[in-house]
Amino acid sequence: MSKKQKLSPMKICTHSGTFHADESLAVYMLRTLRQFKDSELVRSRKQEDWDTSDIVVDVSGQYDGKKYFDHHQREFNDVFAPGFRTKLSSAGLIYKHFGKQIIRENLELEQEKDIDFLYDRVYRDFIEAVDANDNGINKYENQDELKPLFKDRNFQLSSVVANLNPSWNTDPTDADYDKAFEKASEIMGFAFMNYLEYMGKSFMPAKQYVEKAIGSRFEADPSGKIIIMDRFVPWKEHLYNVERELGIEGEILYVLFADTSGAWRIACVPVSASSFDSRKKLPEPWRGVRDDALSELTGVPGCIFVHAAGFIGGAKSKDAVLQLAQKAI
Repeated sequence: MSKKQKLSPMKICTHSGTFHADESLAVYMLRTLRQFKDSELVRSRKQEDWDTSDIVVDVSGQYDGKKYFDHHQREFNDVFAPGFRTKLSSAGLIYKHFGKQIIRENLELEQEKDIDFLYDRVYRDFIEAVDANDNGINKYENQDELKPLFKDRNFQLSSVVANLNPSWNTDPTDADYDKAFEKASEIMGFAFMNYLEYMGKSFMPAKQYVEKAIGSRFEADPSGKIIIMDRFVPWKEHLYNVERELGIEGEILYVLFADTSGAWRIACVPVSASSFDSRKKLPEPWRGVRDDALSELTGVPGCIFVHAAGFIGGAKSKDAVLQLAQKAI
């Protein structure tokens, strides 16, 4: 019985010579997929190499969403989705077509709503900046009117990658460029995967935690304005998103959670994630009062403090912070 013939590895092609952050990341993202796991990389500007490759990135002057993913054509103006303004680079093109698969395979997620959420969020938070940089799009509309206090260009990933290109005065060969490109792709890939894994393994589980707490809010208190979590998680952004999904925006006033010391906190929900103004602050007479004086004032045993600004407080037990929240409503 004859052995099965071994299949040839897939071939990824990008351009030779000077490289940038976008194709460095695009190639890395493709390599995370099962179908490109052991793929061969060719860096070439030759038609014959494009023809014999399975996917061609950032070169060829063609974009068909299947094999060719170049964005340098005069007529190319594609963006990630309706409502976006940033023209795609090769990183954005690969992410647009393979992003959900990248998320699904690397994070092993099954819930489509979670994949959809991350697909949009990762583009906004990471990929779009790569697209903008490669296409020469300023971050601010009035860029020339802004006066930065310091320079950060060489702190940015795009500059780190650009500086990996061989120096002009070393007479670099194609092999020198190819070796440096692999390093650039590793750096972009590390940054991307670090963020993707944070979002999938830390940020998203926190969302599920908040969803569960909001789902049982009427068990915490009949008003539905209080949620309880038995540990701290990053909750603010998730709370707004879940409220919006459920059509209950603005209804939750207080979040109760255990802190690392074993005590409990009562946090007022801000009007927005970046605001210090709360939907409903803790009562003014409580603010800045501590310990026994606070317990006597509120009639709740075990109080620890209420911040002078009224946006957070603490007590020794869950029952105590729940009583504070109920009185504050």
